[in-house]
Amino acid sequence: MPTVPPTLIERVQYLLCDADGNLFPSEEPAFEASAEVTNAFLASVGIHRRYTADELRAAATGMNFRSTALALAAEAGVTDVDVEPWVAEERRAVTEHLGRTLRPHEPTLAALAALAARLKLAAVSSSALSRLAACFTATGLDELIPATRRYSAEDSLPTPTSKPDPAVYRHACAALGIAPEQGLAIEDAVAGVRSAVGAGCPTIGNLLFVLPEERTVRAEALLAAGAIAVIESWQELADLLLPVPAGRPDSDDALTGAAR
Repeated sequence: MPTVPPTLIERVQYLLCDADGNLFPSEEPAFEASAEVTNAFLASVGIHRRYTADELRAAATGMNFRSTALALAAEAGVTDVDVEPWVAEERRAVTEHLGRTLRPHEPTLAALAALAARLKLAAVSSSALSRLAACFTATGLDELIPATRRYSAEDSLPTPTSKPDPAVYRHACAALGIAPEQGLAIEDAVAGVRSAVGAGCPTIGNLLFVLPEERTVRAEALLAAGAIAVIESWQELADLLLPVPAGRPDSDDALTGAAR
């Protein structure tokens, strides 16, 4: 079981939770819808390259559509493009698709409810707030992380950006009234870890919704990006952060178990 310093547990007040691929398994269905819009955008600017959902996921995990579209266009030598109409269309298509396909993940809901008894929960995402709203409703997270504690690199900042830019984590900490070290970020993507670490937030990587065949490589990448530990479920995080009931065997293991 991974470990974190007891001093970190003592000072943390908020869990700052990335959303897509972290709180719910949205990345695969999102990229199914996003690939259609991305390919239409590329065709509109004269680029012949087309992406499958898996190829787009590999190229863009952790970034929003605006950043991805501009990067793909630049790679093909196209720089003078207006992506804003396509940003709106991608947001509509993906939000609609996720609202139809996502379902509650009961083990995650139970672990988050236990964590919420000690820590406040907030969402810090590259995704638009409208997309988060559809996902949170579909997955039963509205009460645990209400709209007032959701922060979007797309909508919450004066100038939209995307992870790995740390701006959204800095904004979230300021809005919550905490120092960065009082917010423990939970991220599944390298770009997200870099964003949180760049803002000064201690960060734990989460492999729960990472494809099994990608977990070993992802864990190594998350640690290399600055994560202090890697977990495989929200329950594992709850076991790591919450007090162990008196009399439970291995009650000291939460703080002394071997690190991953």
